[in-house]
Amino acid sequence: MAVLINEQIRASEVVLTGLKGEKLGVVSREEALAKARSAGADLVCTSLMSSPPPCSLMAKGKAKAAAQKDNTARKAASGRTPAGADSKEKVKELRFTAHIEEHDYDTKLRQADKHLRSGKPVLLVVKASGAKEAAASKAVIERLLADLKEVGMKDTGIQYGGKGSQVKVNPR
Repeated sequence: MAVLINEQIRASEVVLTGLKGEKLGVVSREEALAKARSAGADLVCTSLMSSPPPCSLMAKGKAKAAAQKDNTARKAASGRTPAGADSKEKVKELRFTAHIEEHDYDTKLRQADKHLRSGKPVLLVVKASGAKEAAASKAVIERLLADLKEVGMKDTGIQYGGKGSQVKVNPR
């Protein structure tokens, strides 16, 4: 969020708060800037969402530091690092065919189980080569959900399409 300081504030009137948090009421922009200069402080606009915007007097240089601190805290709360790298976990996608062999099914089931036990969500996708295999893909998805019910629960409903089915499973 960009912080507007002193002459950057364009509103003709502002709701002013003093250095000690005292409410000074609605004053003109020029009067607020004059009070800031006489107090040796900055006039800082805290929000642009109201009219007139709320502004406060802050010690010189404190406004930018507070804005940077607030920005860093907000990024940390949203799960992003201050460098901007997105640390959001990716969902592991496991693909199956509608007519999967038993050994392959067991192998993929173990992979899904391992991911769910480690706390990671899994997207189970069953591909069907045509509408005739749609029933088979539905059966594979339902069997997977039954086999994984003790370690995971479905996040979304089963999504059926012409090319297959899919469901997202979250760890319990």
